Amino acid sequence: MKVAYFDCIGGASGDMILGALLDAGLPLDVLHSVVRALDVPGCSVGTHAVTRGGLAATQAHVIVSDETTERTWPEIERLLLASHLDTAVKEASHRILQRIAEVEARLHRTPLDRLHLHELGGLDTLVDVTGAVAGLHALGIQAVYVSPLPMAHGLTRSAHGLLPLPAPATLELARGAPVQGVDIEGELVTPTGAAILCTLAQGFGVMPAMTIREVGYGAGQKDFSLPNVLRLVIGEIESGVSDTYETLALLETNIDDMNPQAYDHVMARLFAAGALDVYLTPIQMKKNRPGTLLAVLCRPDDTPALMDLIFAETTTLGVRQQSVLRRHLPRQIVTVPTRFGPVRVKVARLNDRLTRLAPEYDDCHRLALEKSVTWREVYIEAEAAAQQMMKE
Repeated sequence: MKVAYFDCIGGASGDMILGALLDAGLPLDVLHSVVRALDVPGCSVGTHAVTRGGLAATQAHVIVSDETTERTWPEIERLLLASHLDTAVKEASHRILQRIAEVEARLHRTPLDRLHLHELGGLDTLVDVTGAVAGLHALGIQAVYVSPLPMAHGLTRSAHGLLPLPAPATLELARGAPVQGVDIEGELVTPTGAAILCTLAQGFGVMPAMTIREVGYGAGQKDFSLPNVLRLVIGEIESGVSDTYETLALLETNIDDMNPQAYDHVMARLFAAGALDVYLTPIQMKKNRPGTLLAVLCRPDDTPALMDLIFAETTTLGVRQQSVLRRHLPRQIVTVPTRFGPVRVKVARLNDRLTRLAPEYDDCHRLALEKSVTWREVYIEAEAAAQQMMKE
């Protein structure tokens, strides 16, 4: 099976994704054909070679003579659906663009059919999305995997004025994906980049085991203290083996002298600081004292901060650390419509076969309270909607 792994070294944007695809061997004619299929006069795709942090990369840019940057969601949807794109490309692109529209509608509390997209309403966004999907199809990619997304800080100017970074839309579109903060002022991950990668990704984390075939670098527009590139690794995975392995850290400590009321506080702080899982196990300690084993599963980079937090918030005098290998199923987050409102659903696969659909608890809980229905009603309808979507 041919797979693509997007290593978000310097972030991700629509043009960085296009540049990485081109640098990995995608013919530029594929993107030209996308523009023709969209039937948008005065629009083209150009490239040039650049260097970012000493790395040679390809910078792609969508050239648009139409200066209209604000369109309604129905206008964008009509442009896409009226295009001559391949059906599979059109459907995947529609999922991505609809996710963007739904997030913007929720952030601005505007009905979807009256939503005006400002920066994301230009033809360049439409070409970025459809070009990325068409490029992956042209390269024969069957599964997409993505590294954790780097989130910088600062401010960016928008049609609504100054907004904090990461942009609110970026954070919403990255829900369910692993992110990591970096001490850089500037925008590393754009809403378009987050929408494309988080919609198409079957799994997140370290690079899956594969035989590497091609490597490409897509350049961002600015220079930062780290190479502002998106690395694309294309490889082959043995048929039937499509899950992901990653190395994690396991922190453990035995405690027998702490007020049990404090554990809820400790667990909440650990999760907020980046722990992937926290669990408590009753144990029998020396001198027959009943105790508790506190275990924390985390990414290696988060180990120092989490270990300091354990020392600060518990009575322990020592914490054990070991590396563990975790195999996890590829999963993606899809948003499905229900009569109560949109619900995010986690989709997991084993050997390319759908194994589990799990509506997000928080979404079901919120809608149940808003609509005065039971949590189970929302959950069952979201699960059914996701099953139908997976069949289509």
